[in-house]
Amino acid sequence: MRVALFITCFNDTLFPETGRAVLAVLERLGHTVDFPQEQTCCGQMHFNTGYRPDAVPLVARFARTFAEYDAVVTPSASCAGMVRDNHPVLAEKYGHPGLHQQVTEMGPRVHEFTEFLVDVLGVTDVGARFPHQVTYHPTCHSLRGLRLGDRPLRLLRAVEDIDLRELPAADSCCGFGGTFAVKNAETSAAMLTDKAQGVLSTGADVLCAADNSCLMHIGGGLSRQGCAVRTMHLAEILAATEGATR
Repeated sequence: MRVALFITCFNDTLFPETGRAVLAVLERLGHTVDFPQEQTCCGQMHFNTGYRPDAVPLVARFARTFAEYDAVVTPSASCAGMVRDNHPVLAEKYGHPGLHQQVTEMGPRVHEFTEFLVDVLGVTDVGARFPHQVTYHPTCHSLRGLRLGDRPLRLLRAVEDIDLRELPAADSCCGFGGTFAVKNAETSAAMLTDKAQGVLSTGADVLCAADNSCLMHIGGGLSRQGCAVRTMHLAEILAATEGATR
């Protein structure tokens, strides 16, 4: 199986350690992973802000860049959802028939990281050890868009020596929502306050999620309160082997 990493422009720019963590986990499981240099943005920002025709060249570039791979893995539920759900919409309305066929065929080969581990590889124990108190925030795209269900939690529960704490009101939005946080700042801040209180109530020293965008938002709120809670992408925890004996 030929596997490619789609790191996303957000992660590549701000959180490259997440991509390295994905690579570490997949290589530990015996897979060779390619990183096509031609990849760029999936067009989600354009799509969400109304510049939909401008996203079509990015859709075409994605389809061309990853066409030869059996599986495309990304550590972003929102970008996976964009490719699978919205690329066909854009290609059909603004592209050409050939592009629509390409993206429709590619959609099932694009996997969010935890989907790929659990559904494609059939793995929940990836050989990680992370002796820390952790709570998990299911982001809106992972929970309501991709419907990841308990896949991330199944992976976390298999991590050696982890102390996994349940997050109160876990299914509530953190208030980020991309440009929502900018256009509706007061509402976003109120939602963030509730989410931060929930995180602090767990006593965890690490908050993880499947999307760095939400982690950036929540982490910013926590740091402004002077809290010591770290934010880590779930892939980083799965890549960790702190003092592992197995």
